[in-house]
Amino acid sequence: MKMIIPAALIAAVIGAPALAGTMNQAMNHAMNHDGGRKLMTSLSGAMEVPGPGDVDGTGMFHGTINPGQTRVCYTLSVAKIATATMAHVHRGASGVAGPPVITLKAPVSGSSKACATITRALAKEIMQDPAGFYVNVHNAAYPAGAVRGQLMK
Repeated sequence: MKMIIPAALIAAVIGAPALAGTMNQAMNHAMNHDGGRKLMTSLSGAMEVPGPGDVDGTGMFHGTINPGQTRVCYTLSVAKIATATMAHVHRGASGVAGPPVITLKAPVSGSSKACATITRALAKEIMQDPAGFYVNVHNAAYPAGAVRGQLMK
Protein backbone atom coordinates (compact mmCIF):
# COMPACT_ATOMS: atom_id res chain seq x y z
CA MET A 1 0.00 0.00 0.00
CA LYS A 2 1.40 3.34 -1.03
CA MET A 3 1.25 6.10 1.60
CA ILE A 4 0.37 9.59 0.36
CA ILE A 5 1.61 12.49 2.47
CA PRO A 6 -0.17 15.79 1.82
CA ALA A 7 2.12 18.49 0.44
CA ALA A 8 0.93 20.93 3.12
CA LEU A 9 2.14 18.55 5.83
CA ILE A 10 5.55 18.20 4.19
CA ALA A 11 5.85 22.00 3.86
CA ALA A 12 4.86 22.46 7.51
CA VAL A 13 7.42 19.94 8.75
CA ILE A 14 10.20 21.29 6.54
CA GLY A 15 9.31 24.90 7.37
CA ALA A 16 8.93 24.37 11.13
CA PRO A 17 12.53 25.30 12.02
CA ALA A 18 12.14 28.59 10.17
CA LEU A 19 9.16 29.47 12.36
CA ALA A 20 11.30 29.28 15.47
CA GLY A 21 12.95 32.65 14.67
CA THR A 22 12.65 35.90 16.54
CA MET A 23 9.87 38.46 16.26
CA ASN A 24 12.21 40.60 14.20
CA GLN A 25 12.60 37.81 11.64
CA ALA A 26 8.82 37.41 11.52
CA MET A 27 8.44 41.12 10.89
CA ASN A 28 11.05 41.05 8.14
CA HIS A 29 9.21 38.14 6.57
CA ALA A 30 5.91 40.01 6.80
CA MET A 31 7.42 43.12 5.25
CA ASN A 32 9.01 41.23 2.37
CA HIS A 33 6.69 38.33 1.65
CA ASP A 34 3.08 39.21 2.45
CA GLY A 35 2.39 40.30 -1.09
CA GLY A 36 1.01 43.64 0.02
CA ARG A 37 1.28 47.04 -1.63
CA LYS A 38 4.53 48.88 -1.00
CA LEU A 39 4.27 52.43 0.30
CA MET A 40 6.95 54.98 1.04
CA THR A 41 7.62 58.62 1.72
CA SER A 42 10.45 60.90 2.65
CA LEU A 43 9.77 63.18 5.61
CA SER A 44 10.86 66.75 6.23
CA GLY A 45 10.07 69.60 8.58
CA ALA A 46 9.18 71.78 5.60
CA MET A 47 6.22 69.49 4.82
CA GLU A 48 4.61 70.05 8.26
CA VAL A 49 1.14 71.58 8.22
CA PRO A 50 0.25 73.95 9.75
CA GLY A 51 3.94 74.20 10.65
CA PRO A 52 6.46 75.02 11.50
CA GLY A 53 8.18 71.66 11.66
CA ASP A 54 11.83 71.08 12.46
CA VAL A 55 13.55 72.75 9.47
CA ASP A 56 16.59 70.44 9.80
CA GLY A 57 14.54 67.27 10.27
CA THR A 58 14.45 64.46 7.72
CA GLY A 59 13.17 60.92 7.62
CA MET A 60 12.03 57.92 5.60
CA PHE A 61 9.06 55.57 5.83
CA HIS A 62 8.95 52.27 3.93
CA GLY A 63 5.99 49.98 4.42
CA THR A 64 3.85 47.21 3.05
CA ILE A 65 0.10 47.31 3.49
CA ASN A 66 -1.91 44.14 3.17
CA PRO A 67 -5.72 44.21 3.47
CA GLY A 68 -5.90 40.40 3.60
CA GLN A 69 -3.57 40.40 6.61
CA THR A 70 -5.22 43.59 8.03
CA ARG A 71 -1.88 45.15 8.85
CA VAL A 72 0.82 47.51 7.75
CA CYS A 73 4.46 46.59 8.40
CA TYR A 74 7.05 49.32 8.15
CA THR A 75 10.40 50.82 8.93
CA LEU A 76 10.54 54.46 10.00
CA SER A 77 13.70 56.50 10.44
CA VAL A 78 14.34 60.13 11.34
CA ALA A 79 17.41 62.34 11.66
CA LYS A 80 18.24 65.81 12.95
CA ILE A 81 15.23 66.03 15.29
CA ALA A 82 14.91 65.76 19.06
CA THR A 83 13.81 62.38 20.45
CA ALA A 84 10.55 61.26 18.84
CA THR A 85 7.61 60.86 21.22
CA MET A 86 4.89 59.70 18.79
CA ALA A 87 4.40 58.72 15.16
CA HIS A 88 1.24 58.19 13.14
CA VAL A 89 -0.27 57.80 9.72
CA HIS A 90 -2.82 60.62 9.39
CA ARG A 91 -5.68 61.07 6.94
CA GLY A 92 -5.07 64.24 4.95
CA ALA A 93 -4.00 65.40 1.51
CA SER A 94 -0.88 67.45 0.93
CA GLY A 95 -1.16 70.78 2.74
CA VAL A 96 -3.95 69.53 5.03
CA ALA A 97 -3.66 68.52 8.69
CA GLY A 98 -5.84 65.53 9.48
CA PRO A 99 -6.61 63.01 12.22
CA PRO A 100 -4.35 60.05 13.00
CA VAL A 101 -5.62 56.72 11.67
CA ILE A 102 -2.68 54.39 12.47
CA THR A 103 -0.36 54.60 15.47
CA LEU A 104 3.24 53.81 14.54
CA LYS A 105 6.11 52.90 16.86
CA ALA A 106 7.96 56.16 17.53
CA PRO A 107 11.54 56.09 16.23
CA VAL A 108 12.92 57.01 19.66
CA SER A 109 16.49 55.98 18.84
CA GLY A 110 16.26 57.29 15.27
CA SER A 111 14.52 54.30 13.74
CA SER A 112 11.74 51.84 14.41
CA LYS A 113 10.37 48.71 12.75
CA ALA A 114 6.99 47.18 13.52
CA CYS A 115 3.62 46.03 12.22
CA ALA A 116 0.32 47.71 13.10
CA THR A 117 -3.12 46.14 12.85
CA ILE A 118 -5.60 48.05 10.69
CA THR A 119 -9.06 47.42 9.33
CA ARG A 120 -9.51 45.96 5.88
CA ALA A 121 -11.51 49.04 4.88
CA LEU A 122 -8.70 51.41 5.93
CA ALA A 123 -6.11 49.27 4.13
CA LYS A 124 -8.14 49.43 0.92
CA GLU A 125 -8.65 53.18 1.31
CA ILE A 126 -4.92 53.79 1.70
CA MET A 127 -4.11 51.52 -1.23
CA GLN A 128 -6.60 53.36 -3.47
CA ASP A 129 -5.39 56.84 -2.49
CA PRO A 130 -2.03 56.79 -0.70
CA ALA A 131 -1.54 60.54 -1.32
CA GLY A 132 -4.60 61.14 0.87
CA PHE A 133 -2.53 60.03 3.89
CA TYR A 134 0.71 61.16 5.48
CA VAL A 135 3.26 59.99 8.04
CA ASN A 136 3.97 62.38 10.90
CA VAL A 137 6.62 62.11 13.65
CA HIS A 138 6.14 64.22 16.77
CA ASN A 139 8.49 65.25 19.60
CA ALA A 140 8.40 67.55 22.65
CA ALA A 141 9.73 70.54 20.70
CA TYR A 142 7.19 69.99 17.88
CA PRO A 143 4.13 68.33 19.45
CA ALA A 144 2.04 68.92 16.29
CA GLY A 145 4.76 67.30 14.18
CA ALA A 146 8.50 67.63 13.61
CA VAL A 147 8.57 65.94 10.17
CA ARG A 148 5.92 64.85 7.70
CA GLY A 149 5.67 63.09 4.35
CA GLN A 150 2.76 62.18 2.04
CA LEU A 151 2.47 58.49 1.25
CA MET A 152 3.07 57.26 -2.28
CA LYS A 153 3.29 53.91 -4.05
